[in-house]
Amino acid sequence: MRGAVLRTVGEALVISDDLRLRDPGPGEVRVAMRASGVCHSDLSLQNGTLTTGTPLPMTLGHEGSGEVLEVGPGVVGVQPGDHVILAWVPPCGRCTVCLAGQPHLCTEVQESRAGLPSRLSDSAGDIAIGLGVGTFAEETVVPAEAVVPIDKSVPFEVAGLIGCGVMTGVGAVINTAKVEPGSSVAVIGCGGVGINVIQGARLSGASTILAVDRVPAKLETALAFGATHAVISDDAAEATQSLTRGAGFDYVFEVVGRSATIRQAWDMTRRGGAAVIVGAGSATDQVTFSALELFYTERRLLGCFYGSADVRTDFHRLLGLWKAGRLDLTGLVSREVGLDDVNDAFAAMESGEVVRSVVRF
Repeated sequence: MRGAVLRTVGEALVISDDLRLRDPGPGEVRVAMRASGVCHSDLSLQNGTLTTGTPLPMTLGHEGSGEVLEVGPGVVGVQPGDHVILAWVPPCGRCTVCLAGQPHLCTEVQESRAGLPSRLSDSAGDIAIGLGVGTFAEETVVPAEAVVPIDKSVPFEVAGLIGCGVMTGVGAVINTAKVEPGSSVAVIGCGGVGINVIQGARLSGASTILAVDRVPAKLETALAFGATHAVISDDAAEATQSLTRGAGFDYVFEVVGRSATIRQAWDMTRRGGAAVIVGAGSATDQVTFSALELFYTERRLLGCFYGSADVRTDFHRLLGLWKAGRLDLTGLVSREVGLDDVNDAFAAMESGEVVRSVVRF
C-alpha cells in the first residue's frame, strides 16, 4: 500500500508504494483511510518545531476518517464496515484523569503500546505510525479506543476534519474556556484551527469576535466564518483599545504557538479574563511573565490540549451541530488533493492559501 513517510526532519515527506501493514492484534482495529485533513501540527513535526520522541521513519497525519476493515481479538463496539473518525488521543476510560472528566489528558493507551513492534514496515524495516494513527497512509492499524463509529451518511471529508482541527478549535471555546453569551473574544491566528475557534465563539454567543492574523486573506475568511472584526497583527493593540475601551477582551485565544503571540494574547486580555493557549509550540520557546502581573491582574492562563475533548461524545456533538446547520464543516475544505500532493498541501497551508486541504484516498 501507499503512504507519506517522514524519513528526515526538515525534508519533504516521501511517498512510498511498498508499505506493509501487519494484521491487527488484540484490541486493535484495521482501518482503510478515506480522508485525512492536513493539519499544521503535521507540518510542525515535519520541520522539527514539534517532537514526539517517536523514532523515524514514521507516517504522518492525525486528522482522518475511514472504514473499518478488520478487528483484532477482544474488540467490541466496532466491526468491519463501520465508518469511523480516528482520535489521536484515545481515552482508556478507566484511569484517574478519565474518571475525573479529563479523558483528553489520558496517556494510558499510548503508554500501553510503547515498546510494541510497529504494525507498519517497508523493505528497509519498521516504520512508526505517527501520533498513533498515521492517517497519511491508505490503511492503518490503531487501538480500538482510537476509533469513534459515526453514521454512514456523514461524508468522509467532513468527518475527518472533526478528528483534530474542528474538535480542537470549537472545543477550546466550549470546553476549555467555557465562553459565555455576550462575551468579547479575540483570536490570534486564523488558520484551520483558529477558524474553528471563531466558529465556537459564534456558537457560544460572543458579542464581539476579533480575528487577528498577518495574512489579509485569512482575515477575509475569518469574517465569513463569524468574526465581527478583523485586523492585521500590527493593529491588534489599537483594535483592543477601541473595541474594549482599553479594558481588554474577556477571552483571547492564541492559535499560533509562539512566545510573541502568547505574550500578545496575555496583553490583550482584561483583568480577570482568560488567555487560552491553543497553538502547539516548541519546547524551547520560553514566555516571560512578571510575578506581579500574574498576581495583580488575576488573568487566567489556560492551556488547551485537543479542545479538552471527550472524543466519545464530543465528535457526535459537533456532527449534530453540523447537521443542524450551526457549524460549517464543508466550507473548511479549501481543496481536495491526492496523497502525492501532500507536500504541496503543506506549502499551501504555510502560505495561508487554504483553510484545510483534505487528502482523499
